[in-house]
Amino acid sequence: MEETKISENHIEGRNAVLEAFRSGKTIDKLYVQKGLKDGPVQSILRAADKTDTMVKMVEKDRLDQMSETGKHQGVIAVAASYAYAEVEDILENARKKGEDPFILLLDGIEDPHNLGAIIRTANLAGAHGVIIPKNRAAGLTAVVARTSAGALNYTPVAKVTNMKQTIEKLKEQGLWFACAAMDGEVMYRQNLKGPLGLVIGNEGNGVSRLVREACDFTVSIPMKGDIDSLNASVAAGILAFEVVRQRG
Repeated sequence: MEETKISENHIEGRNAVLEAFRSGKTIDKLYVQKGLKDGPVQSILRAADKTDTMVKMVEKDRLDQMSETGKHQGVIAVAASYAYAEVEDILENARKKGEDPFILLLDGIEDPHNLGAIIRTANLAGAHGVIIPKNRAAGLTAVVARTSAGALNYTPVAKVTNMKQTIEKLKEQGLWFACAAMDGEVMYRQNLKGPLGLVIGNEGNGVSRLVREACDFTVSIPMKGDIDSLNASVAAGILAFEVVRQRG
């Protein structure tokens, strides 16, 4: 009999994973053993394709290391703790409040604790939502939900396939985009009022080149210390509350 285990939104076994898709559960990532092509695996892959789930083909050794049951059957899924919103939901959130849209866009934030902390900050700073990319980023796991301290219940998070294209579409709706960058203009000298998207990268690589090029201007935090970077969630908090200060 197939054994499955669901822990921290971790689902193992072909039947369990397929049923998760069929039940409408949001799957952030699907790990499938390389070379598997049988019927059940193909059914799972079709379900993943329909829901735009990120699929990673990996060696059996990797699945063995990830497995909590030892009986993964070549398939492990990581499910989201919360359903994702659409980008339009975020804009509608701003419209309902009669406010200029303020959105945080996170490029490459892979640490779930950082993601949860940023969502918490977004809520407290009055941001109307958060946008994250499908690839190379943490999803809405149980760790993120806990770290957000309940903010996920109030702040919509959208997941997009292409961050650059998303920025370009939002520009058509009147938003301006500020990219956090160490070599950017000091935040006090930039106009952060009006419809705004604030783009934050990870502390290692910052915002990717293509996403940075899509932004309208850069913004930096003045620093006086001996090291040259802040934790991503701390940087997001400082910049988000500069937006709050300027908006009054």
